[in-house]
Amino acid sequence: MAASELYTKFARVWIPDPEEVWKSAELLKDYKPGDKVLLLHLEEGKDLEYRLDPKTKELPHLRNPDILVGENDLTALSYLHEPAVLHNLRVRFIDSKLIYTYCGIVLVAINPYEQLPIYGEDIINAYSGQNMGDMDPHIFAVAEEAYKQMARDERNQSIIVSGESGAGKTVSAKYAMRYFATVSGSASEANVEEKVLASNPIMESIGNAKTTRNDNSSRFGKYIEIGFDKRYRIIGANMRTYLLEKSRVVFQAEEERNYHIFYQLCASAKLPEFKMLRLGNANTFHYTKQGGSPVIEGVDDAKEMAHTRQACTLLGISESYQMGIFRILAGILHLGNVGFTSRDSDSCTIPPKHEPLSIFCDLMGVDYEEMCHWLCHRKLATATETYIKPISKLQATNARDALAKHIYAKLFNWIVDHVNRALHSAVKQHSFIGVLDIYGFETFEINSFEQFCINYANEKLQQQFNMHVFKLEQEEYMKEQIPWTLIDFYDNQPCINLIESKLGILDLLDEECKMPKGTDDTWAQKLYNTHLNKCALFEKPRLSNKAFIIQHFADKVEYQCEGFLEKNKDTVFEEQIKVLKSSKFKMLPELFQDDEKAISPTSAISSGRTPLTRTPAKPTKGRPAQMAKEHKKTVGHQFRNSLHLLMETLNATTPHYVRCIKPNDFKFPFTFDEKRAVQQLRACGVLETIRISAAGFPSRWTYQEFFSRYRVLMKQKDVLSDRKQTCKNVLEKLILDKDKYQFGKTKIFFRAGQVAYLEKLRADKLRAACIRIQKTIRGWLLRKKYLRMRKAAIAVQRYVRGYQARCYAKFLRRTKAATIIQKYWRMYVAHRKYKIKRAATIVLQSYLRGYLARNRYRKIFREHKAVIIQKWVRGWLARTYYKRSMHAIIYLQCCFRRMMAKRELKKLKIEARSVERYKKLHIGMENKIMQLQRKVDEQNKDYKCLMEKLTNLEGIYNSETEKLRSDLERLQLSEEEAKIATGRVLSLQEEIAKLRKDLEQTQSEKKSIEERADRYKQETEQLVSVLKEENTLLKQEKEALNHLIVEQAKEMTETMEKKLVEETKQLELDLNDERLRYQNLLNEFSRLEERYDDLKEEMTLMVNVPKPGHKRTDSTHSSNESEYTFSSEIAETEDIPLRTEEPSEKKVPLDMSLFLKLQKRVTELEQEKQVMQDELDRKEEQVLRSKAKEEERPQIRGAELEYESLKRQELESENKKLKNELNELRKALSEKSAPEVTAPGAPAYRVLMEQLTSVSEELDVRKEEVLILRSQLVSQKEAIQPKNTMTDSTILLEDVQKMKDKSEIAQAYIGLKETNRLLESQLQSQKRSHENEAEALRGEIQSLKEENNRQQQLLAQNLQLPPEARIEASLQHEITRLTNENLYFEELYADDPKKYQSYRISLYKRMIDLMEQLEKQDKTVRKLKKQLKVFAKKIGELEVGQMENISPGQIIDEPIRPVNIPRKEKDFQGMLEYKKEDEQKLVKNLILELKPRGVAVNLIPGLPAYILFMCVRHADYLNDDQKVRSLLTSTINSIKKVLKKRGDDFETVSFWLSNTCRFLHCLKQYSGEEGFMKHNTARQNEHCLTNFDLAEYRQVLSDLAIQIYQQLVRVLENILQPMIVSGMLEHETIQGVSGVKPTGLRKRTSSIADEGTYTLDSILRQLNSFHSVMCQHGMDPELIKQVVKQMFYIVGAVTLNNLLLRKDMCSWSKGMQIRYNVSQLEEWLRDKNLMNSGAKETLEPLIQAAQLLQVKKKTDDDAEAICSMCNALTTAQIVKVLNLYTPVNEFEERVSVSFIRTIQLRLRDRKDSPQLLMDAKHIFPVTFPFNPSSLALETIQIPASLGLGFIARV
Repeated sequence: MAASELYTKFARVWIPDPEEVWKSAELLKDYKPGDKVLLLHLEEGKDLEYRLDPKTKELPHLRNPDILVGENDLTALSYLHEPAVLHNLRVRFIDSKLIYTYCGIVLVAINPYEQLPIYGEDIINAYSGQNMGDMDPHIFAVAEEAYKQMARDERNQSIIVSGESGAGKTVSAKYAMRYFATVSGSASEANVEEKVLASNPIMESIGNAKTTRNDNSSRFGKYIEIGFDKRYRIIGANMRTYLLEKSRVVFQAEEERNYHIFYQLCASAKLPEFKMLRLGNANTFHYTKQGGSPVIEGVDDAKEMAHTRQACTLLGISESYQMGIFRILAGILHLGNVGFTSRDSDSCTIPPKHEPLSIFCDLMGVDYEEMCHWLCHRKLATATETYIKPISKLQATNARDALAKHIYAKLFNWIVDHVNRALHSAVKQHSFIGVLDIYGFETFEINSFEQFCINYANEKLQQQFNMHVFKLEQEEYMKEQIPWTLIDFYDNQPCINLIESKLGILDLLDEECKMPKGTDDTWAQKLYNTHLNKCALFEKPRLSNKAFIIQHFADKVEYQCEGFLEKNKDTVFEEQIKVLKSSKFKMLPELFQDDEKAISPTSAISSGRTPLTRTPAKPTKGRPAQMAKEHKKTVGHQFRNSLHLLMETLNATTPHYVRCIKPNDFKFPFTFDEKRAVQQLRACGVLETIRISAAGFPSRWTYQEFFSRYRVLMKQKDVLSDRKQTCKNVLEKLILDKDKYQFGKTKIFFRAGQVAYLEKLRADKLRAACIRIQKTIRGWLLRKKYLRMRKAAIAVQRYVRGYQARCYAKFLRRTKAATIIQKYWRMYVAHRKYKIKRAATIVLQSYLRGYLARNRYRKIFREHKAVIIQKWVRGWLARTYYKRSMHAIIYLQCCFRRMMAKRELKKLKIEARSVERYKKLHIGMENKIMQLQRKVDEQNKDYKCLMEKLTNLEGIYNSETEKLRSDLERLQLSEEEAKIATGRVLSLQEEIAKLRKDLEQTQSEKKSIEERADRYKQETEQLVSVLKEENTLLKQEKEALNHLIVEQAKEMTETMEKKLVEETKQLELDLNDERLRYQNLLNEFSRLEERYDDLKEEMTLMVNVPKPGHKRTDSTHSSNESEYTFSSEIAETEDIPLRTEEPSEKKVPLDMSLFLKLQKRVTELEQEKQVMQDELDRKEEQVLRSKAKEEERPQIRGAELEYESLKRQELESENKKLKNELNELRKALSEKSAPEVTAPGAPAYRVLMEQLTSVSEELDVRKEEVLILRSQLVSQKEAIQPKNTMTDSTILLEDVQKMKDKSEIAQAYIGLKETNRLLESQLQSQKRSHENEAEALRGEIQSLKEENNRQQQLLAQNLQLPPEARIEASLQHEITRLTNENLYFEELYADDPKKYQSYRISLYKRMIDLMEQLEKQDKTVRKLKKQLKVFAKKIGELEVGQMENISPGQIIDEPIRPVNIPRKEKDFQGMLEYKKEDEQKLVKNLILELKPRGVAVNLIPGLPAYILFMCVRHADYLNDDQKVRSLLTSTINSIKKVLKKRGDDFETVSFWLSNTCRFLHCLKQYSGEEGFMKHNTARQNEHCLTNFDLAEYRQVLSDLAIQIYQQLVRVLENILQPMIVSGMLEHETIQGVSGVKPTGLRKRTSSIADEGTYTLDSILRQLNSFHSVMCQHGMDPELIKQVVKQMFYIVGAVTLNNLLLRKDMCSWSKGMQIRYNVSQLEEWLRDKNLMNSGAKETLEPLIQAAQLLQVKKKTDDDAEAICSMCNALTTAQIVKVLNLYTPVNEFEERVSVSFIRTIQLRLRDRKDSPQLLMDAKHIFPVTFPFNPSSLALETIQIPASLGLGFIARV
C-alpha cells in the first residue's frame, strides 16, 4: 500500500512547531497526489492550511495509533520518526511516571529529579534471572542482560552510560554496580561488593561538584571494570578515569561550587582532629567562594564528610593517610588565598610573613622562603646558561593556580590508585563487566579545549555505537534468512579523521605547541589553510578569525581558539614541583613519583580536565631520555591514546547502552521540555538508531503472534493448520506490495508504517463488526421497547375500561343506596317522635306516683317511731320497779343471817376454853402438820398457777371491762343523740318545707351546673387527651433515650471488644513475627553451619589427605554434634565414636563465639516470646475480669487440707512399702533362681518382668494420685487471696456521654463530689474491715501452719509404727483432731447456732467421705497383696519347672535356648533392641541409604520414625543414658547429611520432614506428660518413656523440622518459579480473549530462548504432584495446609510482581485471564479440601489487581469503589497498576492522570508499606501442631527390604 493512501480524512499527523517542536493535527479531507495544501484541524481547536514544500513535497509525519503510544520499546512503533519518539517518551514520563524506555538496544533514562521507590532489593530480585524483553525497561534489566551474557557467552561486557551533565549518568552507573553487587555477591569474606559500592562516595567527593545544571555533577569520566571468578561472583574491581576538570579547583562560575570535598572539610573544621588544618567557613577561601553558592539545599556537608571517611576506612585507607589527604586539600585552599603585590610591570612580591602562605608551607612541610621565592620567579635554561627571571603579578597568579591544579590532579590520581589497590583481588579474574560513566555531547556559547576533547570522545563512541547497531541488524536479517540490502547510515569517520588523522586538528595543535613562538592565532591560520574548503565538515565563522566550526554527528559546534595551546601544553614550573618533592611531609613526594617514572600517559590540563589511564601491573623500564620525552607529551596526545585504549576495551566486549536525558534545565520533577529533549535525543544517537531501524524492516512479528493479533482479518477457510502458510496467504491479500514485508524463518518483517496499516484494517474490521453488533442490538432493543409499549398500551386500555365500568357500577349502587337511606331515615324520624312522646308520658307518670308514695311513706314512718318511743319508756319503768323490789329482799336476808352467825360464835368460844378439848385436838397434830406442809406446798403451786390464771383473767377482765365501758359510753352518747334528734325532728320538719322550696331552685341551678360540668368535662377530656399525647411522646422520648443509652453502651462494649480483638490480633502478629525471626535465625544458623562444613571440607582437602586404613567421618557429623551438645556428659558420649574413627586427624574447632552469640540470641528470642505470651494471657485475664461480676473468695477449709496431707503421707508410706516388697522379691528371686532362668533373655525372667511391670504401673498410678493431691494442696493454699474490688469505668463514661447540657454537667460534678466523699468513707470502712479480716486470716494461717507442723510430726511418728498400726493410729489421730476442732468451732459459733449447725452437717459429710476413701484404699491394698502372692506363687512354679527340664550337662555344654511359652502378638511391648555397635549400621540403612519412593509406596507412612522411636524406647527401658543420646544425635546428624546431599529433591525433603515431625510427635505422645497422654489409649500409655525426659531433644527436633520445612519451601519455589509467569500471565488459558500488541526489538531477541512454554495446567499438575507426594509420606494435614499456603503465596507474589513490572500485561483482557486462572487454583483447593488452609487469602492481592484492571476507571464513584475494593494492595501498587494500564484495542481508554491523582488523594491517609513489590522470598512461620498416632507400636512389622535384621522386636 502506498504511503499517500494513508493520508485520509481523520488521519492524524505531526507538523513542526517552534514552541512544542512537534504539534499534532488531524486531516479534514483526504489527500490527493498533487495537492499543495493540507487542511488540518489542530488539537487546540483551530483550523490550519499546511503548505507542502514545493521541492521535496514531503508529507508530514503520520501519528501512531493510540494503542501503540506509551510502548516500552520505541522500535515497536509503526511509524519511526522524531515526533513519534518524542511523544512516546513524553507520555511515558509525564502520564505513566516511567523514566525508562527501550530504543532497540539502547535504554533511554530520563532524570525524574525525584526519589522513586524502584531501586530496592525486591526490585533487584524481581529482575534477577529474567529476560530483558520480559520486564519493563529498567537499568536493572540492562545489568541483568550484561550479567547473563557474560555467563552464557563467556565474553566480557560493557555498559556505556552517557548524557549531559545532570542527566543522571552517575546514578545510573551506581545502580548498575549495586545490581551486580547484590545479585552476584562476593567470592570471599572480604565483602568486595561493599568495597565497590564504597568507592562511590569517595569518587563523588573528590570528582563531583555543583553546577548550574546539576547539584552533583561528575566532572570526570570513569570506566569501572568489575571482575568475576569462574562462578561469576565479584572478586575485585578496577577504575580508569578520564578528563578531570582541574580548572574547577581555581575557578567556579556563578551559582556553582568547587569539588564537594573542600566544602565537607570546611563544614567539619570544628572537629578536634581538624584543628591543625586551620580551616574556617567556605566563604573565607578564594577557591570556594567564587560561585557565591557554598551550600546545596538538602545536603549536610558534615554528614557527607563522615560518609566519605567511613568509605575510606572500608577501602583500607588508614587514618594517617586520610589526615594526609585532608592536609593536602587544606593546603590547596590556603594556597588560593596567597596574594601578590606588583613592584613593576614585570615583577611582583608576596608580603612578608604572609599568613596563608605560611599555613600552606606548614601543612605541606616545605620551606617558606623557598616557596615564596619560586612563586614570584621562574628559571630559564639555555644551552649554556640558566637564568632566574621575575614574573609579573598575572603570571604569578596563573602559576599559583597551575600549581594548585597540579597538586589536586596528583592527589586525585593517588586516591584512584589506592582505591584500585583496595579493590584488587589476588584471585585470577575470569571475566569482567565494565561500566563507563562518561560525559555526553556538549555545546555552549563559548566552547574551548575541554568541549573539543569531550565531543571528540563522543564521536568515537557514536561510531562504535553505529557499527554495533548495524551489526545487530545484519545478524538479525541473516539469522532469519532475509535478503540483506545495504542500509545507508551516517558514518562519522570523516569527522574523526578531521580531528585525529595526520595533519588533523590535534596533530596541528601538537606541532604548534612545539614551536617556540606558537600562538593560538597562528594555529588558527594553519587550520584555515589546511582544512578550509577542503573538508566539508570544517568551516570558518564569518565574523571571527580565532574560531572554527566542526560539523559533528549531533550538531555544528563553534570552538574558540583562545587557550587551546596553553591547555594542551599544561605548563607547570618545575622549580615549584621540586620544592614540593623536598617536603618533610612523607605523603607529598609520593604524589609526584609518576613524574619520574612516566608509567602512565597521564598529565594535567592547566585549566581543563585530566585524562587518566589504568596503571599497568608491571612498570616499563626505559632510558631517562625516553622518559623525559614521554613526559613532554601534550594533553591532546595523551587523551587520544587513552581514548584508543578505551575503544579497544569496548570493542573487545559486548556493549550495552544507557542514554540519560535531562528533561528540563530547572530540575523540576516530572517536567518535560520538548526542545531540550529533542536536542539530547539527536546528540546521543537515539534518533540515529531509529533511523537505521526504520531504513529496514523495523516491525517484527512471530507467526503465532501475527495470527493471534490479526485473526479477525481472516476468513474461516483461510485458517490452516500451518500458521506460517496461513500468515503468508493473508498478507498477500492484505498488502499487495511484496516489498513492504518479508518472511523469515520464525518472524515476519514489515516496513515502517505497515503495522499501522494492518492495525487500521483490524480496527476497521472490528468497527464494522461493532456496528453490525450495535445495529442488531439496537434493533433488538427497539423491538423490545415497541413490544413493551404495546403491552403497556393494552394494559392501560384494560385498566381504563375497567375503571369506567367500575364507576358506572358505583353510580348504580349509590342510587340504590340513596333510596334505602331515605326509607330508613323517614322511618327513623317517625320512630324518634314516637319515642319522645312516650318518654314524656312516662316521666309525668313517674313523678306523680313518686309523690303519692312519698306521702304514704312519711305517715308510716311517723307511726313506727312513736311505737319505738313507747316501747323504751315502758321497759324503763318496769326495770326500775324490779330493782327496788330486789334490793329490799336482799337486805332482809342479810339481817337474818347476821343474827344466826352471832349465835354460832358464842357457842365456839365456850368450847375453846376447855383443856380436854385442847388435848383431843392435839392428838395426831404432828402427822397432820406434815400433811399440811405438803398440802401447803401443793397449794402454793396451785396458788401460783391460779395466780397466773388470775393474772390472765384480770387482763381479760380489764380488756372486757374497757370494751364494755367504751360500749356504754357509746350507748350513752347515742342516747343523748337520740334525745337531741327527737328535738331536732320538729325543727327538721320545718326545714323540710323550706328545703322543698330550695329544691326547686337547686334543680334549676343543677341544670345550669350540669351544663357547665359537661362543658368542663369536655374541656377536661380534651386536656387529658392532649396530656396523654404529650405523655406518649415523653414515653417515646424516654424509650428512645433508653434505646440510645443501650446502643451507646453496646457501641462502647463493641468498641472495647474490637479494641481487644485488635490488640489480640496485634499480639498474635507480634508472636508470628517473633516466630518468624526465630525461624529466620535458624535458617541463618543452618546456612552458617553449611558454610562452616564447606570450609572445613576445603581445608581438609587442601591441608592433608587421610592416611590409608582410617576412615574420615563427614564434617557435617562433627559439626552437628558440636551443635547439639547440651552438657559435658553428652559431649563425652558423642566424642567417643569420633575418637575411634579418626585418631590421626585433628578436629577443626567450631567458631564457639558465633555459636554462643546465636545461642544467646535464641534465648533472648525465647524470653521475648514468653513475655509476649504472658502479655497475651494478661490481656485475656483482663477481659475475663471485665466481663465477670464480683467473684467470691473461696473459703478456707483447713480440715480438708489436713486430710489431704494425711492421705498423701499414707499413700507415700504404702508406696514405699510396696517398693520394698518388690525389691525383696527380686532379691529373693535372684538368690534362689539359677542363672539360666534369671538371665535377662530367659523366658521366665521376661514373664516375671512383665508381671512386675504391671505392679509398677499400679504404683505409678499411686504416685500420680500423690502428685494430684500435692497440686490440690498447693492450689488451695494459693487460693487464699484478698478480695479485689473492680470499678466499672464504662458506667461513668456512659453517664458523662449522656450529659449534654452544661447545667447537667455542673450538677453531675457536684453529685460526683458528694459521691466521692461517700465512696471515700465507704472505702475507709471497707479498708478497716479488710485489714481486720486480713489479720484474722493471718492468724488462721499461722494456726494452720502450726497445726500442719504438728501433724507432720505425728505422721513421722506414725511412719515408725508397723503398717497395721499406722491406719489405727492415723484414725485415732484424726478423731482426736476432729474432736478438738469440734470444740474449737463450738466456741467459735456459740453465738450463731445456724452457722454451727451448717458446720456440723459439712463435718459429717466429710467424715463419711473420709470413711469411703479409707475403705477404697483398704480394698486396693488387699488387692495388691493378693496379686503379689499370686505372682510369687507363679514364679515359684516356673522355677521348679525350669529346673526339672534342664539337666546339668545341658547347663554346661548347650547354649541357652528360650523356652517355647505360648505367646500372643499382643505380648510385644513395642520396642526394638539393637546392639551399641550396630548403631551406625542402623542409621546407615534407615536414613542415609533409604530410598523414599519405595518406603512411601509400599510401607506405612512414617515407618523410619516409628522404628527410631522404638529403639529409643528400648534404650530408655534399659536406662542407658549414653545409648539414648548417641542414637538421637546420630539420627539428627544423619538427617542433616541426607538433606545436604539430596536437598534439591522435593520427595526426599518431604519424606524427612514428615518423618521428623512423626518422630517429634512420638516423643511427645509417649513422654508421659498428661497433656499428651490424654489422646492415647490405655495400651499406648503403657509404652511411655519411664527414665528420661527428652524435652530438650524435642526442641532440637522442632528446630530441625523448621529447617527442613524452609528447605522444602526453597525446593518447591525453585520448581514453581519458572512456571508461574508463563502459566499465570503469558499463556492464554481462554483462547482469543487477549490480543497481542505489536512489540519491539527487545521482546524478539531475548537473551536466552525459552526452552518450553508452561501453562496453567503445568502448574496444577505440579501442585498435584506436590500434594500426592506429601500425602504418600503421611505428612500431617495441618503441615500440608501450611505448605500449600506457602506455595500459593509464592504464586500470587511472583505473578503480582511481574504484573507490576510489565506494562504489556496490564490490560482488561489480561485481568480476565488472571481471574480465570485464580478460579482454577481455587477449584484445585476445593478438590483437595484445602479451602480452610488460608491459601486463598494469599491470592487476594493478585485477585484485587485483576479486578482493578477490569473495573471502570473514570468517575469519583469508580475511585471510591477502587479504594474500598483494593484493601490488600498498597497505594504504590494501585497507582502503579493504573499507570501501567494499557489498552490492547482502540475501544479501550487509558486511565487519565486526574483519576490517578484522585485515587492518590483518597488513599493518602492509608498507612501501608511504601514497598512496591511483594516479598516473594517471604516464608510464613511454621508450627507443628501435636498430632498423635493411633497406630499401636507392638503391631509394627519391620520389612526385610530395609536390611534391619540385626534389630529384634521386644
